[in-house]
Amino acid sequence: MDAFIETGDNLLNGEVQVEDGRPDAATVKQLTALYQQAPWQSYDAETVRRAVQLAMLKAIRVDEIQANHQLTPDTIAYIMGYLVTRLEHNKQHLTLLDLTVGTGNLLTAVLSQLNAVVAGTIEAYGVDNDDTMLAIAQLSSELQQLPVNYVHQDALDPLLVPASDLVVADLPIGYYPVDANAAGYQTHATEGHSFVHHLLLEQAVRQLTPGGIGVFLVPSQLFQTEEAKGLLKWLPNNAYLQGLLNLPGELFANANAQKAILILQKPGAGAKQVKQVMLGEFPSFKDQSAFQKFVAEIVQWEEQNLMTKRA
Repeated sequence: MDAFIETGDNLLNGEVQVEDGRPDAATVKQLTALYQQAPWQSYDAETVRRAVQLAMLKAIRVDEIQANHQLTPDTIAYIMGYLVTRLEHNKQHLTLLDLTVGTGNLLTAVLSQLNAVVAGTIEAYGVDNDDTMLAIAQLSSELQQLPVNYVHQDALDPLLVPASDLVVADLPIGYYPVDANAAGYQTHATEGHSFVHHLLLEQAVRQLTPGGIGVFLVPSQLFQTEEAKGLLKWLPNNAYLQGLLNLPGELFANANAQKAILILQKPGAGAKQVKQVMLGEFPSFKDQSAFQKFVAEIVQWEEQNLMTKRA
């Protein structure tokens, strides 16, 4: 991870950083020659993002990075991005936030897709409490030449970013250790530590503009655990549950690890609870015909339900 950050800085600065005589002159010469073979400014954002992702996958294996710090897989990032492009394609201005930005793979994948369909400007923000992850995200977006504002803070503290029209997040799973902070959320546990993904869903909805949409990667069993009682109590009075789409089980090592895409909408600005919540499970990615048919059904549902509500 540290090697990647240093290399990224070198590429952006156009020279090899030397500190206390390291690296030595021979290594500087070798690195400079290698960097000249990679004219990154001429590459499109997606090519750069994929290169960054490959470097991160190697780093994750070598450094044995914990699960909550691993990047969102491309397949999932593309699906989430496609869902939001259908919702936001006619916007003249869009404020986008990733509450748990990590290395930025999800945010930059979504941002690249939105740039192709949003008529006006996109103001993008990423929040994370891990400075190493944030440094990687910033390098990634700068190498992709995508402007993103990054904020180093606990996402459950009062946020230092503006209200957002769209929130995307691959939510970390586990317990949040700061009980004093958790106490300010309706979704906090009655005893012991609270689930961080419950608290972050509440924070995300707070941060949305009226009628704003949140698209989240969550455990597929989100609403079926004993701890979900607080979440289920909070939800009806604060957000519209518009969709819950399970990802194919084949993507996950076991059923307990299966994830889903959750779509929430903040009340206001004409938004309403849809009559038919979009529920289902994506077919196997190996069955292209069934997968494309399912995606077409989601797009039709979005156009008939969510897009008209936001007009």
